[in-house]
Amino acid sequence: MRLTPTERDRLLLFGAAELARARKARGLRLNVPEATALIADTVCEAARDGLRLAEAIDRARAALGPDDVLPGVADVVTEVHVEAVFDDGSRLAVVSDPIGQGQRQGQGESQEEGQGQGLGEGAPGALLPGPAHEEPAPAVTLAVRNTAPVPVSVTSHFHFFEANPRLSFDRSAAYGMRLAVPAGSSVRFGPGESAEVGLVPIGGARVAIGFAGLVDGPLDAPGAREEALRRAAACGYLGIHDDEDEAEATR
Repeated sequence: MRLTPTERDRLLLFGAAELARARKARGLRLNVPEATALIADTVCEAARDGLRLAEAIDRARAALGPDDVLPGVADVVTEVHVEAVFDDGSRLAVVSDPIGQGQRQGQGESQEEGQGQGLGEGAPGALLPGPAHEEPAPAVTLAVRNTAPVPVSVTSHFHFFEANPRLSFDRSAAYGMRLAVPAGSSVRFGPGESAEVGLVPIGGARVAIGFAGLVDGPLDAPGAREEALRRAAACGYLGIHDDEDEAEATR
């Protein structure tokens, strides 16, 4: 059976979450990886059950309480990010305060006194604010039309070239690009809707692993672009060919 890297990651997450559930059922308190895996998997399973994003996040927040984790874990696991597949497409779920921060034992007074304990700057794994960050101006602006009968959402750092096959836009121009929106946000295209979006180049090492499996490697490797276009055409992605008649046939 051939699995994409994204599918393998999902199975790995599920296995870690099942281990956490088994240990919790035996009365053991969970550590950081176990708690994180269980919360993230709860979001994914809620999405699979047909719940919407907000409902999945609420279910994940209810999965664990302060008494379910080892001391200090609630101070470290203050936010869990996971991309799950909902009925309207892949969405990034951000579960803040996943272990009931406001109800942790012995932290009420310290938080009121100014973070001298708990999630203060000296706490292990505390999140410290970085400098203000502004998204760069779009390098490319594309017209996008959703030909699907359902809404399609694309998250901020998804390789836009590999977005839903029923989105019609210039795929070649979107190669190696992502949405020019703040990290963690998304753009939603309703059924039959058209919109213009700004794209910026994917940064860092420019390696695209997972997504729709059209690249699965360095974006700028020799022949990678041509091979990705060939795969997309073979899979029926819109926007690969210049033939407008083919695009019209999908409308």
